[in-house]
This record gives sequence, C-alpha cells and structure tokens, in this order.
Amino acid sequence: MTVSQNKVVSLTYELKIDNATGEVVDVADASEPLVFLYGAGNLLPKFEDNLLNLKANDNFEFTLSAADAYGEFTEDAIVSLPIDIFMVDGKVDPEMLRIGNVIPMQDNEGHPLEGIVKSVEKESVVMDFNHPMAGKNLFFTGTIVDLRDATAEEIGHGHVHGPHGHHHD
Repeated sequence: MTVSQNKVVSLTYELKIDNATGEVVDVADASEPLVFLYGAGNLLPKFEDNLLNLKANDNFEFTLSAADAYGEFTEDAIVSLPIDIFMVDGKVDPEMLRIGNVIPMQDNEGHPLEGIVKSVEKESVVMDFNHPMAGKNLFFTGTIVDLRDATAEEIGHGHVHGPHGHHHD
C-alpha cells in the first residue's frame, strides 16, 4: 500500500526553518504521530505531494519554499486599524494590546485570522496579519509509520476519525 488519495496516513516528522541545521520548530513523534486523510485538503498541498507513493516505514526529507508553504511575507498584511475596534465598554485593555500579542480577529468576510500587535498609537493599532511562518522555507524530515484505507465515513467527512471510528472531542 502506498500513500495516495483516500489513504489514512500516520507519520512522524521534525520541522525546521530554512535548513537541516536550523532550530526544530515543530515535532510529531511516535507517541503522537500526525494522522491525516490524504487528498482531503487538510494539509499544505506541496507537503502532500512530497509524500505521494511512499510506503509504511519509508523515510522522507524535503523542503517547502515559503511560496509553497505559508506564502511570502508581505507588507500589505501590515495594517493600521482604528483603536476603537479594540474597545470594550469604551475602554482599551492594555493587556490585550501588548506589542507581540496575537489577537484573533476576522476579515471583512468573517474569515478568522490572527494578527500580531506591532505598535499602539493614541488613535490606531498597527497589526501584522502575515502568517507566523510567512517568508520561511520549511525543512521536513520524518517517517511514514502507518497506512490504511480510509472508511467511507471518513472520506465523506473529509477527515480522520478516532481509533474506534468516533470523532475526537
């Protein structure tokens, strides 16, 4: 069996930024592997492309360019917002508007996004809506630990269910 459409893939990985010698920023180890339904669009498309046709126990190593990962860093994603929108009961919470704080917000269409507070002025707040990994190349190494066919229900729902076919809470 190989990694392909509608297979449930379990894998371990180490993610480093930019190259093999970089700092490890994310890990999925054998005690808690990443388990996903291949081809359901839940992961970065290029991440999945690099795993196609691998078998259980195969090792992998690949780099995703920033463009294929979370996009390039863009100045357009840094915006100044009126301070009023951060007010609660007519007051601004200084704890919320700390420099570097991440605030969950929504765009004009109601999609969730997270902004990082860059600076706070009297009338406005400068927020950075770039993804934290924007502009970074991602270097993955890992191993396919398990492969199985997805159930019809998993395919229908577009994601993996728990070990006994139930949803995770």
